[in-house]
Amino acid sequence: MGCVEALATPRNTTPSGLPIILVSAACLVDKQGRILLAQRPEGKAMAGLWEFPGGKVDEGESPEFALCRELEEELGLDVRECCLFPIAFASHAYDDFHLLMPVFVCRMWNGEPKSREGQSIKWVNPKEMYNLPMPEADLPLVSQILDRL
Repeated sequence: MGCVEALATPRNTTPSGLPIILVSAACLVDKQGRILLAQRPEGKAMAGLWEFPGGKVDEGESPEFALCRELEEELGLDVRECCLFPIAFASHAYDDFHLLMPVFVCRMWNGEPKSREGQSIKWVNPKEMYNLPMPEADLPLVSQILDRL
């Protein structure tokens, strides 16, 4: 198969058969330069780990649209797609799926973040992220984000 045919063929799995899950995440930065992180609640996979807010991209959604929807659902924030700027991405193979996650920086939104799904949230100074337990896919994002903020 040539490059053109490969690009035109939609693919929902890796060559090893793992499903590819597309997730969008936000690096919300406040006026003091702090970043908002959410802690995965008990009962969810990777409970207790700190992550960037966001969630799965549903079929037919752009990553930006999905992220705006997720930020409203999870945190009660009104974010416009034009306020999201790509800053980093993760591509990581877990045991049962392959995660592809674009991360967008956002410095403007309406509302105050409030936990709506039982997760703890906190504002951290960027370098503090190195000291927090995070999902494997998020760890390389810390240095990517710090280099670009």
